[in-house]
Amino acid sequence: MAKPIKSSGSQAGKRRAALTPEGRENQLIDLAVSLVEKRLLEGTASSQEVTTILKLGTTRARLENERLAKEVELVQAKTEAYKSGVRMDELYEKAMAAFKRYSGQEEDEDEY
Repeated sequence: MAKPIKSSGSQAGKRRAALTPEGRENQLIDLAVSLVEKRLLEGTASSQEVTTILKLGTTRARLENERLAKEVELVQAKTEAYKSGVRMDELYEKAMAAFKRYSGQEEDEDEY
């Protein structure tokens, strides 16, 4: 198990606690990357740490991140399109009900 590092200038005291879980996650990632960077500079980084850092910098990793971002955009666009379609259906139903009222036909349901 790794020993905690004690430094004269406490970095943990300088940081404000994150307000969201995502913010907290980003803080922890930042701390981990800083620790690995320090170990790399000191020559004490494990092979797993070195490999992980190397993978983060590859073209493939960047492309995968871009693909994930585009997939999120696509899902959001599909959701908006679906919501828009539902709204259009509601508008069509209201328009048809209005046409029936104007033509003198009675509706089956009462609207409030």
